Amino acid sequence: MSFEKSAEIPGVTYLKSSLGIAEGSAGSTETIVRGMLERIAADGEGAVRDYADQLDRWSGDIVVSRTEIDAAAAHVTPALKEAIRYAHENIKCFAEAQRASATDIEVEIRPGLVAGQRQIPVNAAGCYVPGGRYAHIASALMTITTARAAGVPNVIACSPPRPGQGIPAEILFAMDLAGADRILNLGGVQGVAAMAQGLFGCAPADILVGPGNQFVAEAKRQLFGPVGIDMFAGPTDSLVIADATADPRTVAWDLAGQAEHGYNSPVWLVTDDRVLAEEVLRLVPVCIASLPELNRDQARAAWDALGEVILCADRGEMARVANTYAPEHLHVQAADLAWWRGHLSAYGSLFLGEHTTVAFGDKAAGPNHVLPTSRAARYTGGLSAHKFLKTVTWQRVAPEAVGDLARATAAISRAEGMEGHARTADIRLEKLQAQDTRRAM
Repeated sequence: MSFEKSAEIPGVTYLKSSLGIAEGSAGSTETIVRGMLERIAADGEGAVRDYADQLDRWSGDIVVSRTEIDAAAAHVTPALKEAIRYAHENIKCFAEAQRASATDIEVEIRPGLVAGQRQIPVNAAGCYVPGGRYAHIASALMTITTARAAGVPNVIACSPPRPGQGIPAEILFAMDLAGADRILNLGGVQGVAAMAQGLFGCAPADILVGPGNQFVAEAKRQLFGPVGIDMFAGPTDSLVIADATADPRTVAWDLAGQAEHGYNSPVWLVTDDRVLAEEVLRLVPVCIASLPELNRDQARAAWDALGEVILCADRGEMARVANTYAPEHLHVQAADLAWWRGHLSAYGSLFLGEHTTVAFGDKAAGPNHVLPTSRAARYTGGLSAHKFLKTVTWQRVAPEAVGDLARATAAISRAEGMEGHARTADIRLEKLQAQDTRRAM
């Protein structure tokens, strides 16, 4: 996957432009993942165990036991448990409200022609919780809690185990609190494939959700079709809109904080105030320099390569730029928030006002943090309770509706050249006419 220099938008001034970076070969990732999926499809659990041993250095049990879950909970501090429970309650509340907004309906379109829809949860969801350099507690809550709130009867989750330890205690506590029925010590392609195939006693997943690295994203892409997925996700990205009323230090920290995701995660500032822009440009490196070493290196790499500061003429132009970029996270620190909410139309999640930092949404506020990246917000939203529901339709035709319906269907079918379709309509009209004739005698 490569991240080239952004296509600059005419009419605006780039005080800092993206340099672009290279992140290896997409072709090699695709080939590696395809080979792994083919082997797992052929050899099942044996292949998964081999990959767990090779890639995660894990040779212990794949299925996490109740005893292990309880032991992990004992290692989580009371303060962290309280914070996780707080976040879980917020996420659950919002997801349940989303579920309630998806309703069954029934409508009589014409006399005797009744149609409706039902909202049916998928049978099984596979929730991937990433590992790596950070402990992704919030990702466990966002995916598992939302599936459970949607009414999915079988919720499976996996996360990369650490050598000799397994899934970190705080992640395991969150996965259990969120309602996972079965938890697997598996990461990467092998974890995604195991959930999709229903290995290790799991129900085969109907949908795979959750963020991950490029191998996880590619595995989901290749499995899509027979299995549903939440979205095709790339590296996270964030855009801040700020005007002269914004605090440059707050804006700088919001950019630096999101750059912490790593070298391939763009952060952008769009403003109509040059003084603010120049101060933010001065402050972001200062903020980054104060971070711990690992975080500092990640944030500096992202800011240096992919950070942008864009100066616009007015708020209308700022909104146009933001809608063109279609960011995953869109944070407005500007006057007249109602105007911005009405004029911004392409984003994964919108954060309105200085007090509403993106990190709140990332961790604990309630709306989901699994969001569209790489401008996919032009056509889709993020993970929600709706993603776990099938909106299916039904219809019922009474005798009084058959006449007009059959005649219209037959006419359209014959115009399309589909005689068999036309005759299925004809026969019902003929039967109805015969019944009417008998009743008239």
